[in-house]
Amino acid sequence: MDDVKNLYKTEFDEARLEYNSKQKRDDRKIDDYFTNISNNIKNDLACEIIIELGDKKYWDTKDINYKKKMTNVFIEQVKDLELLVPNFKIASAIIHYDETSPHLHIVGVPIKYKNKNGMSKQVCKSDVFTKSTLVNLQDKMRTLCIDSFNKEYKTFSKLTEKKKGRNLDYNVFEMTNYQKVKDKISKNQKDLDIINQKSLELDNDTTDIKNIINNLKGNITTGKNNVILNQNDKEKIINYIDKVDNTNKEYKKINELSLTLKNVDIELKNNKILVEENNVLKVKNTALASELESKNDEINDLKENNFSLKYELTIWKNKFMKIINFIKNRLTRWQDKEKYQEFTNDLLHHGAIDYDTYEDIINTKNVKEKDDFER
Repeated sequence: MDDVKNLYKTEFDEARLEYNSKQKRDDRKIDDYFTNISNNIKNDLACEIIIELGDKKYWDTKDINYKKKMTNVFIEQVKDLELLVPNFKIASAIIHYDETSPHLHIVGVPIKYKNKNGMSKQVCKSDVFTKSTLVNLQDKMRTLCIDSFNKEYKTFSKLTEKKKGRNLDYNVFEMTNYQKVKDKISKNQKDLDIINQKSLELDNDTTDIKNIINNLKGNITTGKNNVILNQNDKEKIINYIDKVDNTNKEYKKINELSLTLKNVDIELKNNKILVEENNVLKVKNTALASELESKNDEINDLKENNFSLKYELTIWKNKFMKIINFIKNRLTRWQDKEKYQEFTNDLLHHGAIDYDTYEDIINTKNVKEKDDFER
């Protein structure tokens, strides 16, 4: 709570003093804006945002060193939140590692500027966080969070789609054109099943061929290298050779398909990284554009205030010069000289005028006295 109190003092004290200076009645003045809001049931003192990535099942298998790498991810999340919601001033950000999964508690104060009633700068949750802005904020924070996670842990993880009515995200692996790859893998598996079946058939045929060859000795009739096969055995050997050839051809196709799938897998991963990085850049670019617009508005306001201050300064300068000229005039009159000489000395003594102005006034008096003497 002390963090929030200190933030209130830093953010609202100037606006509080400005507001009090315009009040004619003391009972309308605000002594402590923090206490003032604490006693007002219509406003919340602060807001809390909890950021958690992954569920208990995922983190249960990870050691403390792995978990604590989330520190850098959460630091980036705080920076991203400040960029996306500049009107939400963060008082504290605390990481919890001692519960089911690492998570970050952010406590801050939503601020509304340029208020026409009351202080020009006030706490206002309903102005900063609406239903639509919260949905938009969560979508952007999800994109930035998983990007920071992947960079820190060197993975290709992606969050699942948001579940309606819940703000919990789960860590899963997913590819952009997953269905296409899945179809190719399915076809590849069917081809592999066919090859496996043919391989079993070849095993059986191989046994038959071995038996035929073992029985060839009994069929030798003439010559050392000549043998006679019956027609049935000949057909079995020819069919076996054809099957071997066909199986080799199909194996080559499957092998080529496997290589193609590997290339597709690599390409999809690279495309996925590019898409995610592009989404992150879009989010940050939008936030920076919004911040730039806000800064331009601030610059325009400062220009207006500067012009107004210059105008008021000119008015007060003219009034000041009228007073100085009035004093100069009175110092030239003998009946007022002593009284206004003492008054001028008091102005210098109390710092109302500097020494140069004092000298200017006195010299004017001396010049006037000299002119009178000469006349």
